[in-house]
Parts: sequence; structure tokens; C-alpha cells
Amino acid sequence: MTNQLKKTLGPVMLWGLGVGYVISGMYFGWNLGLEKGGTLGLAVATGFIILMYLSFTFSYTELACAIPKAGGAFDYAIRALGPKWGFIGGMAQNIEFIFAPPAIAFAIGAYINLFLPSIPIIWIAIVIYLIFTFINIRGVKFAASFELIITIIAVIELLIFAGAAAPSFEWENMTQNALPHGWGGAFAAIPFAIWFFLAIEGVANVAEETINPQRNILIGFGSAILTLVVLCLLTFSTSVGVAGWEAIVYETPGAAASDSPLPLALKRIYGESHLLFKLVTSIGIFGLVASFHGIILAAGRATFEFGRVGFAPKAIGRVHSKYRTPANALMVNTLIGIIALFTGKTGDIITIACFGALGLYIISMVSMIILRRKEPHLERPFKVPFYPWTPILALVIASISLIAITIYNPYHALVFAGIMIAGYLVFMGTKRGSI
Repeated sequence: MTNQLKKTLGPVMLWGLGVGYVISGMYFGWNLGLEKGGTLGLAVATGFIILMYLSFTFSYTELACAIPKAGGAFDYAIRALGPKWGFIGGMAQNIEFIFAPPAIAFAIGAYINLFLPSIPIIWIAIVIYLIFTFINIRGVKFAASFELIITIIAVIELLIFAGAAAPSFEWENMTQNALPHGWGGAFAAIPFAIWFFLAIEGVANVAEETINPQRNILIGFGSAILTLVVLCLLTFSTSVGVAGWEAIVYETPGAAASDSPLPLALKRIYGESHLLFKLVTSIGIFGLVASFHGIILAAGRATFEFGRVGFAPKAIGRVHSKYRTPANALMVNTLIGIIALFTGKTGDIITIACFGALGLYIISMVSMIILRRKEPHLERPFKVPFYPWTPILALVIASISLIAITIYNPYHALVFAGIMIAGYLVFMGTKRGSI
């Protein structure tokens, strides 16, 4: 069984991966949604996105427990809808997982550049890419153990931040200029609300490497999404409550939007010389590293499955002879990510990743509903509560979100569509879809 991945992961590791994939979204990026929608606009967008992720995650858990395969949405769509839709779902998943890491790598590079200003940000980002690709090739247990440690540190840091900012919380700050661009701003803020939770579904991509996946996937997925919802609400409210949303978007009036909302909030309270400011700023990199490392891990599994079934060159679907990891897939993803780094457009990369995520969510929920009808006797160790309303809720919110971000980001929609169409034409032309 030379093409099989090694089973080593338990529920604690899965929690670490699930939270780790996402946690950088608490540290940077989400506050740019305040510029679009203000406190109220982003809050409404985030509320709807939390509903989507809760309903989606537990629906997706049913699929992951019933079909524990490395391809995640790709495998579910093939089984429910056939190879062509399976390819489309897999492409959407690959776009999300391959394009999210470059955005985080930029943030890590910018952070380290503060301490090593002589080294260009892009070269720092490239070195980081290579280091974490090697860690992932080294073995999933080693990678997941590392992820668990840095995720715990990142969670503790967010709790320290919330505790430090909470005494300065004032409700009046939440209502200042709360809807600067009207309700349209809430729709424009959707990609940044998604950034709070983007890539949580990556837990499903390690199902094949999970011990007793029918039990542990549910525990890992469920505990991760509940942890993230609590951290999202804490981070959002304590950050904005310090001095209003503009204080954590603009370092000075008229300045460009900042990617560092938490340090800006603490700077207002304590100043730059205070221990708490230095603590949050100095170890803030752990949150970024946790997501960067975790999404690289999930992306490798998604791309690996594409190659294993013949939807991409077979070499991508081979595992390392010693470490039993998808080394070739990891290296291909790293090459694409490094090319994306040279575009220098973090916000654009984030938005394209969101398009991929929403496409994945829509196809996955359709697949789930069809599989319930098509294979009623499929063993489902976990069944989502309140079926069919739970997946329908996720499907409706994801569809509305996709329409909204298409309207507000037409250029990015064209880029996403172009990648999807080009990939599909290659797929159809090479006839690799017959499985």
C-alpha cells in the first residue's frame, strides 16, 4: 500500500490543527472589514458567517466521518456528483488552500522585517515557506505536534490580549460611526468576516491520517469551531471597544489600513513601552505561523488526492517512501505559493482564497444532500442535527456570500473564474477524470 498515508492523529491533534488553520485570522486581516462596513457592518457580516460556519462544519463532519479521505470536498463531490463536479469542488478547495498561505507568509515576513529590516520581506517569506514545507514533509505526527504547541501559545496570547483590553472596553466605542457606508458595507465586509474562520474545513483533509476517524473527527472538528467562535467574539469586541473601529484600522488619521489591530488597541491603552504591548507584539508571530503551517499541511493532502486519482500528474499523488507524507504535492504547492508572493498583493490573494472557500462550501453541501438520497445506507457514524435545515442554511448563506463578494470584487471574481475554467479545460482535454 505505497500510496497510503500513515494514521497517527488523535482528537487533541485535530483540535490543534482546526484552530491552528484559522487562528491567524484573529491577528490580522479581519479589521480591514471595519474599513468596509464599520463596527455594525462587520458585526452583521460576522454573525451571518458564524451561522454559516457552525452549520457547515457540523454538516461537513458528517461527510468526513462517513468518507474519511484526504481529498475532503473533492472526494465527497466525486461520490455524489461525479468526476466533473468532483474536479470543480477539488479545484475550489485547492485554490483556497494554496492561495491562503502566501497572504499569511507576507504577514510573517513583514513581522520579522521589523526586527531584521535589512532583509526584504519577500525573501523572508520564501525562507519561511521552505522551512515549513520541510517540516510537513518530515512527518504528519511531527508537523501536527508542532502545530499543537504553537496553536496553544497563540490561543493563550489572544486570551491575554482580551484580558488586557477588557477593562478599557466602553460600549460607546462600539457605536461610533458604526455603519459608515450603509448596509452595502456589510456585504463588502463579508470576505474579512470569512477570514475569521477560513480553512477550518482542513480538518477533513487529515481524516485518512486520523486514528478512529469516525469518532475523533467529530471531537476535533466540533471543539475547534466552538473555540474559534469564542475567540472571534472576544477579539472583535475587546479590540473595537477600546477606542472605536478606526483606532484599530488606521495607526494615524489618513494612514493606510493596518494589518495589526491588536497592537494598535494595546498601544492606545498602555503605550509602546508597556510589558503587555511588547508581549502581544513579540509573540504575535505564533498565531501567523500556526495558520501558515496548518494550511500548508491541509493543502498538501488536497493536492495529493488530485494526483492519486489521476486528476493531476500521478507524481503529485505519491507519498514519500520514508516519511509517508505527500512530499511531491507539498513541494508543488510551495512553488505556486512562492510565485503568488511575487504579485505583492496580499488583499487580492485573501479575496481569491475566499472565492475558493465559498465554492467548496456550496459544492460540499449539495454533495451532502445528494448523498443522503443517493446512498441512504452509507454508514454515517455522525449525523448532523436538524437535517436537512442545517446544510441548507450553510448552502444559502454561502451562496449569498459568493454573490455579494462577486459584486464587490468583480476583478477577483474574473481571476477566480479564469483559474477554474483553465483548470477544467486542461482536465477535460487530458481525460484524466476517468476513475
